Amino acid sequence: PVVVSSRDEVDAQIAAFPAALFVDPLTGPITRTALQSLRQAAVAAEVPVLVTAGLGAAAREAAYGADPAVLLKALAPRDSEQHPPRVLLVEERDELAGALTAALERRAMQVTRAADDAQAVAAASQVPPNLVVLDLMQVRRRRAGIIDWLRANGQLNRTPLVVYTAPGMGPGELAGLATGEAVLFLAERSTSEEVQTRIVDLLAKIGTN
Repeated sequence: PVVVSSRDEVDAQIAAFPAALFVDPLTGPITRTALQSLRQAAVAAEVPVLVTAGLGAAAREAAYGADPAVLLKALAPRDSEQHPPRVLLVEERDELAGALTAALERRAMQVTRAADDAQAVAAASQVPPNLVVLDLMQVRRRRAGIIDWLRANGQLNRTPLVVYTAPGMGPGELAGLATGEAVLFLAERSTSEEVQTRIVDLLAKIGTN
């Protein structure tokens, strides 16, 4: 891997045809402008983009992170200025999917929700997404899924992927999301050994040509 920290460094590495651009904001927040710039550079060079995030849930006055929809809107390309970005959300938990969908739709994004990878492939086959957002723990590691579909249909290099972890999302937090007593916010992603292994596996899957 080659570590870069600016758009200029990304541009310099793009010429070497990297397998993917991996954006992992663990040490601090990343701005919308920086995300847009990185996405534009990678998509223009036909390099897949993978971004990690963490999600938390709390009462509105206790939420300490940004609205996740802000991050996702900055990443989502669109067919034209007249068309809203199409987001494919892969999440099996109804409460979390509902809260994410509502947040994205408030920012004028069009959301299609799939409960699993098989449903995601079926949905993408009907209408290709501009952005795919999915729970890292639901990514198929050994079987074909949405990432394989994107590659097979020439979409992987132009469709940014956002994978998130939500380790603190227990029954109480999910119930709060369902009733509106809790809101989603961006948090630091999990750094557990399983999560780290899954991210490495996912990068290998994305970088396979």
